[in-house]
Amino acid sequence: MFRSTFARVATPAMALATLLVVNACAKPRPTGDPGGGASGNTPGAPGGAPGSPGGPGAAAATTGDMQRLYRNMGLVAGAATLPFVASVSFLPSPTPDSTLVLLSLSLPSRALGFGREGERYVAGYTARVELRRGPTVLRTIEANETVRVPTFRETSRTDESIIWQQFVRLAPGRYSMTVAIRDEGGLRNAAEDVNLDVPPVRLGSLASPIAVYEAIPRQSADSLPRIIARPRSTVIFGQDSVLPVYIDAVGANAPTRVDVRVVGEGDLVSWTNSIELPQRGNAHSTTITIPVTRMGVGLNTVQMAIPGTTDTVRTRVLVTLGDDLPIATFDEMLAYLRYFTTAERLKPLRDASPAQRADVWTTFLRETDPVPATAEHEGLRDYFGRIRTANTRFRDDAQVGWQSDRGIAFVALGDPDNIVDTGLIDPNARVRQQIWEYRELRVQLLFVDQTGFGRWRLNAQGRADLDNAIRRKMAQRDQ
Repeated sequence: MFRSTFARVATPAMALATLLVVNACAKPRPTGDPGGGASGNTPGAPGGAPGSPGGPGAAAATTGDMQRLYRNMGLVAGAATLPFVASVSFLPSPTPDSTLVLLSLSLPSRALGFGREGERYVAGYTARVELRRGPTVLRTIEANETVRVPTFRETSRTDESIIWQQFVRLAPGRYSMTVAIRDEGGLRNAAEDVNLDVPPVRLGSLASPIAVYEAIPRQSADSLPRIIARPRSTVIFGQDSVLPVYIDAVGANAPTRVDVRVVGEGDLVSWTNSIELPQRGNAHSTTITIPVTRMGVGLNTVQMAIPGTTDTVRTRVLVTLGDDLPIATFDEMLAYLRYFTTAERLKPLRDASPAQRADVWTTFLRETDPVPATAEHEGLRDYFGRIRTANTRFRDDAQVGWQSDRGIAFVALGDPDNIVDTGLIDPNARVRQQIWEYRELRVQLLFVDQTGFGRWRLNAQGRADLDNAIRRKMAQRDQ
């Protein structure tokens, strides 16, 4: 068993500061069925026409939906109460009777209970992995970790801001594996039991591609790569420009070149390249970068093969529009964009063939970016940020917060300039009303809570007023 612990200041997007706690190094997915989901399947799509009650509400933008999507990628995903994601990668070891296995796990910092420690905030968690064959426990790995962050804002992150990793050597074969996390501050815990098939990985062959944040390749089979993995195997379109992928090739017969292709929805090949693997010691390991704009939104498969052979290694990658938006297909993405811009602006995306989607999407981003001089698309960032906020703020209004009447108004129009709540004026009123005022649009929206349980609704005239206000707001954005 190989262990080392280090911390670095970074983020998955390399833009803001957060703490990554890492034990050893690296990433992707288990083989067999370690997520409990069927390989290659996708979760329930939003479905339905934009504007219909059965639209994106069928795939609620919740942590639970994201965890189901991760399972369908072949990852290990914990319960929503402590939503960790774990992946397994297989690399060659120096001896033919063993495989080097990387266990990599991440969780958002908001999942832990933080407390003050002077000027900083501190949380603790325990990671535990148990490997069994039948009733016999063959290996137990347990680590007690401490996370320290400098600001309160860091404690509420939703991305994989905390990463724990471990290298172990295992004999090839089938194992039962339990992955468990316990929050030492909040007393929450989650555990998942999965089957793990460890394949033999011989020297000179390609190991599984590993999605990473950064990596220092190893130079021999008896050393370890220094990797910060992406256990979620996820990038954010419009925020991440490239996906770094680590290729591990060690031994005297290690390949010097690989053919790489990315296969997206409908088995469409969206990107291909032939990569030279530079020699480093007794290895040809390296890191390549795949342009995110050349991958389709949703699930993608990165495939690698040694030229002239049929042997192929692969890993699945999710291209999403936000850390907690479970978008698995291009059509789902269009359903989420229904209040971002006009139907006319979305029509080229709807009409594009699978082969045209990357180029049409790039054009759409360029034409709708409010600040083209920056690398980030601020319009989409703010729009999907409002969806996430609405799912929390209006979760009592409907099954999916952003699909409620107040959620639609908030996502499409933003925060109102003024809110009048009659319940605050007269607490004994049988029927509560809220009046949302948007001064620039010259509209007032009247929401009524008939039940007293916080389920606010517009009447027919109010919904017509909202639809008109949305059309005017979209027209302003297109100017």
